Amino acid sequence: MPSEFALIDRFFRRPVHHTILGVGDDGALLRPAPGMELAISTDMLVAGTHFLPDTDPEALGWKTLAVNVSDLAAMGAQPRWALLALALPEVDEAWLAAFARGLFDCADTFGIDLIGGDTTRGPLNLCVTLCGEVPAGQALRRSGARPGDDVWVSGQPGRASLGLACLQGRARLAPAYEADCLAALHRPQPRVALGLALRGLASAAIDISDGLLADLGHILEQSGVSATLHLACMPGAALAACADAQLARDCLLAGGDDYELLFTAPPTKRESIEAAGSAMGIGLIRIGEIGGAGAGSLVLLDARGQSLAPGRRGYDHFSGEREAGSALGVIAAGAADESR
Repeated sequence: MPSEFALIDRFFRRPVHHTILGVGDDGALLRPAPGMELAISTDMLVAGTHFLPDTDPEALGWKTLAVNVSDLAAMGAQPRWALLALALPEVDEAWLAAFARGLFDCADTFGIDLIGGDTTRGPLNLCVTLCGEVPAGQALRRSGARPGDDVWVSGQPGRASLGLACLQGRARLAPAYEADCLAALHRPQPRVALGLALRGLASAAIDISDGLLADLGHILEQSGVSATLHLACMPGAALAACADAQLARDCLLAGGDDYELLFTAPPTKRESIEAAGSAMGIGLIRIGEIGGAGAGSLVLLDARGQSLAPGRRGYDHFSGEREAGSALGVIAAGAADESR
């Protein structure tokens, strides 16, 4: 059986492009570009909580890095350097080779150097720490939303959660729609280019990981504002194809695992934002507006302008709820059932 260091050398050591010293020493050496600040994020993916144990390892390699890339995209940062920590129950070289292909496919797509990490034996656990650069003072934050701002979302939130519902037999879609939703679940596409374009346009931003309503709530709380959302403005052709309207709405509003960008901006920036989305071929839709009274409060309106109860807003690992409030929640609940 290969040693820990042989595994690292075989699967995870590669030439670096903008790093002084990468994998193979006690630490990495980095030199941020002049005038840049470092943006740093870390995410952990645990088998049975964040992904199904039989998930394709190549897709999992992509997603393990992509969810961190999405965090930096939401801050308007350019990803640069990644560290990977792996806990593996056993050495499966075919699995590792496929995982590494997916990971480096994502790294190459976004210009990221893998500069170090750790491996150990244990329940399957994947953790990436990602560093990026953003011009000093230009990072997008959650705390900048102001009364009168528009609320925008990219792409079609809810597809990943609906894809998981298809896998678990809770939803049925036409083959083309199902394939689209499964692709959103397994190979999310971080909106890095959009995040860079939103510097100077967006007042606040976040990526959708735990659910649209839950993640918007973080902006509202940190900005000290409220919001009104219009359900009729929400995107989602695949969701419209789902016969279970309640499930589709839950996937849209509380599903999470989408890694689309949710952001606010002054109305004066509408034309520039629409032009940016058009130039990148990304759908950007205004779904609501920011208010001033009632910091953290959220009103959801139907097509007739009537207020709706939002219901579940997303997933919290430590809330104690076993309801499937997001793609993560569905997997966690399923894993708990299987463990009994």
